[in-house]
Amino acid sequence: MESYETHFTGKILERGFWLYVWRISAGQKTVWYVGRTGDSSSANAASPFGRLSQHLDLRPSAKANMLAKNLRSSGMVPEDCEYRLLTLGPLFPEQNDFEAHKPYRDIVGKLEAELAYNLSQRELSVLGSHPKRGSFDKVLFAEALKKVNVFIKNG
Repeated sequence: MESYETHFTGKILERGFWLYVWRISAGQKTVWYVGRTGDSSSANAASPFGRLSQHLDLRPSAKANMLAKNLRSSGMVPEDCEYRLLTLGPLFPEQNDFEAHKPYRDIVGKLEAELAYNLSQRELSVLGSHPKRGSFDKVLFAEALKKVNVFIKNG
């Protein structure tokens, strides 16, 4: 019988607009995955914990498991990986309607794109596709990047 331990703060259960960065390793291979909460097609802005479970849903019928799909595409077996997750937020609260949701979704989407680009420019292997880069909130990005740099440094 194996045993495993997980530790997290209940703060990651809060719905809203978050950024997150995964560090995933298997053997000598390490990859990174950058994402966000805040749906593109609805007013939903899930918690990072909710996205975590969706991302790693290994059922054949799963639809929102982009991390697992990207891991498999890169030759990694999700069940054989070790995961570290950094969550940043919530940057903004979940909104009541889609029109109010869209500006926040777009702000966080540009931060996600810039963060993924920043990591790839450091020659880190970043999985997945991201929104198109463009004008982004430099203050929020600088704050996020400080935390991501500590996360990367701590391996």
